[in-house]
Amino acid sequence: MNEMQKSDQRAQGIVSASIRNSTPDDFTINLSANARVVLERRYLRKDDEGQVTETPLQMFRRVASNIALAERRFVGEDEAKRWEERYFQSMTALEFLPNSPTLMNAGRELQQLSACFVLPVQDSIDSIFNTIRDTALIHKSGGGTGFGFSRIRPKDDRVKSTSGVASGPVTFMQVFDAATEAIKQGGTRRGANMAILRVDHPDIIDFITCKNDQHRLNNFNISVALTDSFMEAVRNDGEYPLINPRTGEVQRMEEAGKVFDLIVQQAWRNGEPGIVFIDRVNADNPTPHVGDIESTNPCGEQPLLPYESCNLGSINLARMLKHSGGDCEIDYAKLEETIETAVRFLDDVIEMNHYPLIAIQEKTLSNRKIGLGVMGFADMLIHLGIPYNSEAGVELAGKLMEFINHRAVEYSRDLAEERGAFPNYPDSVWDRPGHRPMRNATVTTIAPTGTISIIAGCSSGVEPLFSIAFKRRILDGEELTEVHPLFLKTALDGGFHSRELMNRIAETGDIQTIAEIPSDIRSMFVTAHNVSPEWHVRMQAAFQQHTDNAVSKTINFPESATRDDVQKAYELAYNLGCKGITVYRDGSREAQVLSTGKQDKTDSKLKAAASTSVGPRPRPICVKGRTIEMETGCGSLYVTINEDDNGNPFEVFAQIGKAGGCVASQTQSTARLCSLALRSGIEPKTIIKQLIGISCHKPSGFGSNKILSCSDAIAKALKWYLALEKKQQPEISFKRERGACPDCGGVIEHINGCETCRSCGYSECG
Repeated sequence: MNEMQKSDQRAQGIVSASIRNSTPDDFTINLSANARVVLERRYLRKDDEGQVTETPLQMFRRVASNIALAERRFVGEDEAKRWEERYFQSMTALEFLPNSPTLMNAGRELQQLSACFVLPVQDSIDSIFNTIRDTALIHKSGGGTGFGFSRIRPKDDRVKSTSGVASGPVTFMQVFDAATEAIKQGGTRRGANMAILRVDHPDIIDFITCKNDQHRLNNFNISVALTDSFMEAVRNDGEYPLINPRTGEVQRMEEAGKVFDLIVQQAWRNGEPGIVFIDRVNADNPTPHVGDIESTNPCGEQPLLPYESCNLGSINLARMLKHSGGDCEIDYAKLEETIETAVRFLDDVIEMNHYPLIAIQEKTLSNRKIGLGVMGFADMLIHLGIPYNSEAGVELAGKLMEFINHRAVEYSRDLAEERGAFPNYPDSVWDRPGHRPMRNATVTTIAPTGTISIIAGCSSGVEPLFSIAFKRRILDGEELTEVHPLFLKTALDGGFHSRELMNRIAETGDIQTIAEIPSDIRSMFVTAHNVSPEWHVRMQAAFQQHTDNAVSKTINFPESATRDDVQKAYELAYNLGCKGITVYRDGSREAQVLSTGKQDKTDSKLKAAASTSVGPRPRPICVKGRTIEMETGCGSLYVTINEDDNGNPFEVFAQIGKAGGCVASQTQSTARLCSLALRSGIEPKTIIKQLIGISCHKPSGFGSNKILSCSDAIAKALKWYLALEKKQQPEISFKRERGACPDCGGVIEHINGCETCRSCGYSECG
């Protein structure tokens, strides 16, 4: 045993010694290497020099002891200690985890424990800029925000106070976006926003197309709030009214099919806008006497009233199983106990939370919404031998969520008897004769669980597996093949495991075309891209049927999918009772450079050059090329790319403004190495892959092209040049690379409008 292992063992021993009625061996946390990386980067305490000063075990103890302080307001000291131990055991066993802000902030100075907030946007300058200020405070505390912009008067509408005309909601969204860009969150969570506009707002066309310009609104997910009357008009090929929110008058009539087709077109093109069926959301609003729901949190699963917040947590279904011999079944007794622990924990979070605004505190305490969800569902199905895309899989989803929701409701009622009902209970949908009061206005939500599922070592939310194997970049550009542990065990037990096979699987991420893998195993280990959109929607609907709030789920499409395919998914989601839908067509994001490790096909001319070249080709006396200006955090970088006689990139020069020292020398060195590689026959795409995504600036990137570093800028300049030579759109327009993590270059999963890296835990939404 080395000194580091001894030190870690001593640290865990010290913590375990303080655990009441327990021995150190009771709390060995089975964390993966990725989970430890994520915890160290984003969750564990650090000193002023950025050094980690907390072990994972200490983090869970910090959270459990802090949240259990709320118990002292309702029960005695001994009972409070008992609940602290239950919280601690549930988290260290990776059976239940709360949302990221609770893990990060409980027991620390910030003590802001909520992930989700919705703020009001009224039709006045004072209201708009007050909300922007409140948004900054929430983002600074680590939360995400949702907004309904439907109350803002349309563009060109009259402004009486100035005798001018209004600019409309999309213009004000840009102000919110700029404010979000300016707020940094210490490298733990980025600010994320949801913008929702009703389909009957006069500016709906501008809203649907507002992200055509890739240079703006990069801190927003956008969704259109579709009404039942609009969907009926679509079915009947009719018109519907666009209503001025200032006057309440019909401004004009619009063809419903035309607007619906535009939504489909945009979503097919780049995954946005999403859709929220707003009438269905409000039909399940538990407190309609308090107000209407106009928006959701950034990933869409948590509808909230203005100024509400919600605390989320998820049960790891992969650990709710019992094995006997070769058989496996759901352990409903264990699941019921975990639900009880989780509901009580989340209600205690409401007590212990330090809210960023008084208005949020008041509204949250009045309704006490919690959102208990699940993760590891795909892993559970594999253990049970049930394919994800099957009738049995959908049936189990409904049965399982019905059990979870029913038991969560009953335990919330138990808490109401012990602690009292939520203050807005009278006249709520729960206030019915013969029913016990409720402690919480809502109890269940299916969240995407981007990073906490990495900590738990399980699949995300209710999604299928993202990939069976993928390549993870480690030190010095070396790649390590990561294989899903259940598939690895299956391959070893089945006798078909080999390193060559695992590497081959990592090239595409799935196993459906690999004949040497038995067909029954191929049907069990399906990935998100193997599942048809219909099965995706049916699975979402099965969970939604028994969920108080909404379900975060991505409906994946292959790159070859048509607009009609997207339209059919929308219609199916509406018909099956979903509260919203988010689609993603593979490769549709403009700058996606990889999804599951697929290699770019090589240009034949470059192949030939590489095969005949021995060492770098000599430089002609005269070459032609182009110079591209790229805005970086170090100043303007001028990248010159010259080509050979065949029109292929031949050399690169880079000049960084007036900068000197390390910046200039390192940039020049990178350009020289690029030139050497090009002149030696190395493909430009290979160079781009090595450089793109290298980051030394803020995670969101710098300038309109989202430049992460000077190396990233050179790569993007090369990529632009290649597109120009193929007569593609020459305008430079790069969003942050959607397929590669900007922190580590790993594989990005697209989960309900939020990109998450399972290698390092980077997430757009936290």
